[in-house]
Amino acid sequence: MNARAESQPTTASDLLSLTKPRLSSLVLATTAGGVWLAPGHLHFSRVLVTMLATAGTVAAANALNCYLERHSDRFMARTSGRPLPSGRMEPGVALWFGLSMAAVSLPALALGANLLTALLGLSALLSYVLLYTPLKARTSAAMLVGAVPGALPPLMGWTAVTGVVDAGGFVLFSILFLWQMPHFLAIALFRKEEYAAAGLKSVPLERGDESSRAQIVLYLVALVPMTLLPYQLHIAGGWYLASAVVLGLAFLALGAWGFFRQLGKPWARQTFFFSLLYLSGLFAAMALDTGIGGWQ
Repeated sequence: MNARAESQPTTASDLLSLTKPRLSSLVLATTAGGVWLAPGHLHFSRVLVTMLATAGTVAAANALNCYLERHSDRFMARTSGRPLPSGRMEPGVALWFGLSMAAVSLPALALGANLLTALLGLSALLSYVLLYTPLKARTSAAMLVGAVPGALPPLMGWTAVTGVVDAGGFVLFSILFLWQMPHFLAIALFRKEEYAAAGLKSVPLERGDESSRAQIVLYLVALVPMTLLPYQLHIAGGWYLASAVVLGLAFLALGAWGFFRQLGKPWARQTFFFSLLYLSGLFAAMALDTGIGGWQ
């Protein structure tokens, strides 16, 4: 009796860890941002169903990713304690958990939002699991592939309200896509040895640290003007524009500082954490500048 009682919380927490809660929370925040910013009205109950179904789809993708990467995860400090590489869970449990979440969540997304949003969710799931995950062990170009499913959530939130992929939704997608590049590159720089031990490819391993720092600057140069387009499209107003300029220039300055000074892991780690603050600040400014959204 006591052994069973002790095992239940462990199993529940292990299943939860398969969903990568911190990553999932970021995905859900950007999805909510897309819902909030989109023109039109969406009843609160449909917003709730949409968010829950999106959470389930994200959980499915992450669980299946954990299943496929269970062997390489043993060689990375941040992943070695997960249920599969540590041996606490049978691989089949993770596989069926991921498939079951997908089987429930995608139809719910179609019903809670619309078919287009569900198709975008399916595209994100398949590209993350079947393209990005296996490519990570073959080429550093997997970073570009992985950025696509990572950028789809705000577009999914947008289409849940509008039912179409238009300029506003595409700009949100593009901002997330470009933001992920310096974010991913920073991680690859300060975890370079772990990537090598796990047999995963990255820009620092294939092209060197200098190329990685240069790419961070180039992607930031593209990101900053992209973040100004929500103002041009009247998605957000002047307060957002000012915030985007200040945040963008600060991010670009940090990247340029690391490039010109040829800085190493401490700078890469700072860049990674600043990227999280940057994205949070950008979406917060966008949401606050638009006021209360069209939820009924």
